[in-house]
Amino acid sequence: MKSCLIVDDSRVVRMVARKILQDLSFHTIEAEDGLKALDICKRELPDAVLLDWNMPVMNGLEFLIALRQLEGGSEPKVVFCTTENDLEHIQKAMAAGADEYIMKPFDAEIIQSKFAQVGLI
Repeated sequence: MKSCLIVDDSRVVRMVARKILQDLSFHTIEAEDGLKALDICKRELPDAVLLDWNMPVMNGLEFLIALRQLEGGSEPKVVFCTTENDLEHIQKAMAAGADEYIMKPFDAEIIQSKFAQVGLI
């Protein structure tokens, strides 16, 4: 079973994403900020990361840059899922190593489509 780390400071967003991803047969792990997510990744890299941008302690972009520097950190597929929808944010995310970009609000169809595009399902 593939694993997905859901990184978002909103408990509700994590809950919705968890339900969708579990329905897609993913084992899910959750973190409410980038620093906690990075600690999880240092112990064991997930197959995928669903990542918010705006979070306390360490934001999504900072997490992504740190993840990609870890040994094996280029392997997880990272899908940003955020309200930041301007071109500048998207370009920064992709330049830092994001594989896909989803705008909030999202639904099961959008997540399934993006995860399929990056070869996770």
